[in-house]
Amino acid sequence: MRQTPAPIKVQPSRTVRSLAEDVLDGLFEPPRHLPPKYFYDAHGSRLFDAICQTPEYYPTRTEMALLSRHAAEIVQLAGPTVIVELGSGSGAKASLLIGACAAQDRQVCYAPFDVCADVLTESGLALQREFPWLNVAPLVGDFTAGLEHFPLPAGRRLLMCLGGTIGNFTEGDARDFLSEVCALMHEDDYLLLGADRVKSPALLHAAYNDRRGVTAQFNLNVLSVLNAELGADFDLANFEHRACYNEAAQRIEMYLDSVVDQLVGFPELGRTLELQAGESILTEISRKFSDESLQALLHGAGLRVARHFESSPPLFSLVLATRAGN
Repeated sequence: MRQTPAPIKVQPSRTVRSLAEDVLDGLFEPPRHLPPKYFYDAHGSRLFDAICQTPEYYPTRTEMALLSRHAAEIVQLAGPTVIVELGSGSGAKASLLIGACAAQDRQVCYAPFDVCADVLTESGLALQREFPWLNVAPLVGDFTAGLEHFPLPAGRRLLMCLGGTIGNFTEGDARDFLSEVCALMHEDDYLLLGADRVKSPALLHAAYNDRRGVTAQFNLNVLSVLNAELGADFDLANFEHRACYNEAAQRIEMYLDSVVDQLVGFPELGRTLELQAGESILTEISRKFSDESLQALLHGAGLRVARHFESSPPLFSLVLATRAGN
């Protein structure tokens, strides 16, 4: 089995706020908000994996089923020598594509890109146990920091952004991010994008409010991150998880609601956060797409759809795209 090298740090191409800066900017004045990237410390990543196993959370199992059904066709069309996954997580979805490559006697290099070095190392080792021949080249960084310095491996690339991650961006930020991805691509490269679809509000509500409360634990964990990283003294028992569907904006909004009047100290910042009972902190958005809005997003970023794979009923889509000029 090949050895997984230490993750290479991808240098940001623009200034990205630190956790302290995001907290100062987002929490101390309404509307209070935090970027969702702070969910994913090691414990948060494990909680998200647990969310994906809950019966209510359809996106992961639907996307996995689509990948299982169409992996061979995707690999045949894209013909990759390199698979680059933006926001790779556990690498479970990539394993389906790598397996399809193996079935077609296609040797590939896998380059996972994520914010957590520990998760990259663990997932890389797991994939190499499954595919001893696989060369894994992990990259650590924040794709919201820009991709100008992204060390894209040479070869014919299949870039992947799965899990509906694109829905965590606002419309403008999603277009800008995909435009940066498009700028990385050569004429024979492909992007595989996973996107959640507009559907019944009841189904969406259940997916983000599972009965076991795993999503609630995941949401609350961001406060534990602030306690650990900034020395804050959040009492998690003073907050409740809430996720609701904003039908006008076609997105899920996830909040932490203060259930009491409280003061939260940030001694390292020299600040105290005052929250009234009923005040909320927005921790994540998850946009849902129609055929039309998904096509418009890709077109606006300079991409064109080569293949569109959707579940039946259309709960989730996988789109294989190329640069629009191709």
